[in-house]
Amino acid sequence: MTLFQKTNIGTLALSNRAVRSATWEGGADADGIPSERQINLYKELAEGGTGLIITGYIVPCADGRQTPGQMMLKDQAALEVYRTLTGAVHTEGAKIAGQLVHCGGQSTERMAGRKPLAPSAVEAPQYSSVPEEMSTEEIERIKSAFAYTAGLCKEAGFDAVQLHAAHGYLINQFLSPALNKRTDEYGGNIENRARFLLEVLAEVKKTAGADFPVMVKLNGSDNLEGGLDIEDSVQVAAMLGKAGADAIEVSAGTPASGKEGAPVRTGIKCGINEGYNLGYAKRIRSAVSLPVITVGGYRSYEECRKAFEAGMDFVSFSRPLIKEPAIIKRWERGDTAPSGCISCNGCFKPGLKEGLIRCVINK
Repeated sequence: MTLFQKTNIGTLALSNRAVRSATWEGGADADGIPSERQINLYKELAEGGTGLIITGYIVPCADGRQTPGQMMLKDQAALEVYRTLTGAVHTEGAKIAGQLVHCGGQSTERMAGRKPLAPSAVEAPQYSSVPEEMSTEEIERIKSAFAYTAGLCKEAGFDAVQLHAAHGYLINQFLSPALNKRTDEYGGNIENRARFLLEVLAEVKKTAGADFPVMVKLNGSDNLEGGLDIEDSVQVAAMLGKAGADAIEVSAGTPASGKEGAPVRTGIKCGINEGYNLGYAKRIRSAVSLPVITVGGYRSYEECRKAFEAGMDFVSFSRPLIKEPAIIKRWERGDTAPSGCISCNGCFKPGLKEGLIRCVINK
């Protein structure tokens, strides 16, 4: 198996096994509509040889927003621009999936327009304030919003969607024993804590159609005392396989997990500490038959090769593609020098200041 081998995720045919992992770009307007510059960013990624591009996180409803420039697709009025976005990617021969997320307790009151919602009203380091515990009516509303937005994604020309169940966002909050203190059918043992995720998956499949691929981004571990651990995550992955998920991208960490356990880490050195979630991905790979995507600090072609040898189906990248959008095409041509990304995270600051992420180091 190689990075450049054609393959499938469900009904979706892909030109290679390189995935652009979902990355906030900061390019959307106040209504969540992507700018022309943001659309051009996706076009450039597609030109650069990435087989599957997963968008920055898209919220299905305004009360799930966290950051300025975050995309939102909640009604028919937005479809025209999103069709332009997906069309730009398809013209270059790549495929695109919309990542769907409600930020839950990590939403901000300024962006959400209300007190954040979460499974439980608990104080947590990753929350800016104690959120409001979701009622069963709120749970039903947000499940329906996920499904409706997935249907809109299909109308807009997206090839798949990904449910974000990692990094401390709402679905991950339900999975986490530290954040989910509910005593109803959505809290307690792992089967109950996974219920919200599985019901969202079922609603999305029902609305978008059984043949429309639905992937899940799942934490192998929250890397946090009392949070979701790998033993529970393996069980969740098995449940997802039985429920019809089409692929799992294995990540780890939350904003409260510290420098060494965060989802996006600094100080990555080629061949030394790349692929920092691979151990979790291997555990999940052993529990499921569906495709597994590994993400976490990949910078070199050699480490990608090792990931495939370890049983991975796809390798996912973020910051290297900000530094060099055509790195996959360069590697395919035979120049397999590693990415020049130094993992400084400076690329995200222009997203706030200029309305679009970019590498701040000289290319």
